[in-house]
Amino acid sequence: MLKDVTLGQYFPGNTVVHRLDPRTKIILVIVYIVALFNAYNWYSYALVAAVTLGCIAASRIKPKTIMKGLKPLIIVIVLTALLNLFYTTGTPIVPGWIITWEGLKKAVLLVARIIMLIAGTFLLTYTTSPIALTDGLEILLNPLKKIKVPVHEMSMMMSMALRFIPTLTEETDKIMSAQKARGADFETGSLLQRARALLPILVPLFVSSFRRADELAVAMESRCYHGGEGRTRMKTLKYANRDLWALLLGAAFLAGVIALKKFGL
Repeated sequence: MLKDVTLGQYFPGNTVVHRLDPRTKIILVIVYIVALFNAYNWYSYALVAAVTLGCIAASRIKPKTIMKGLKPLIIVIVLTALLNLFYTTGTPIVPGWIITWEGLKKAVLLVARIIMLIAGTFLLTYTTSPIALTDGLEILLNPLKKIKVPVHEMSMMMSMALRFIPTLTEETDKIMSAQKARGADFETGSLLQRARALLPILVPLFVSSFRRADELAVAMESRCYHGGEGRTRMKTLKYANRDLWALLLGAAFLAGVIALKKFGL
């Protein structure tokens, strides 16, 4: 299960999605989320699904990778479907059943929303390097510096958090394998017993995390890192024509979803 966590991973490529400016991709992800939460019927969901599949195809990210990212959340997805399926009032599918047509529709749409939300947002980290993502986020948040918000530090922390998710996942997998080799059992017993069995994993994981954080701090201090003040970038971000077209398509996509909602199509 831990090997299925793909959040924070970057898959290098030379597709049009990879070449987009990170600022453009961040804005488009926000537009995508707004459009997704404004979708409420089959037509608007079909439009969002088509855009999602188009972006995945354009980025050339394997569908298998997207599905692996969904596996850790399968319990949440199934629970969401069951709760909406059995606890939504309306017209029963079969007389006497508690499952209603309204509940079935709501369950399908909410599951589709969760899947598309994960797939669409994960594309941001799949196609954008951590450094580019940090630069783009910092530039977009630059106006907040006027009210003394530490924009650079916030962007750096978010980037490092994403960067170390795969590292910590790999470390956890190694610790679990080592504990299993010593006879540890994480799959049998009651819920309380399974929780207690995780202690031999959590303690070394916390120790390893603090050690990595200390090593990173020492490495940054050794390179004279003192925050964003006076720092320059090796690569300057520049908008291209493809970014303008991408933003226009994003605006048209959002307008289309809102129109489908407004006119009830």
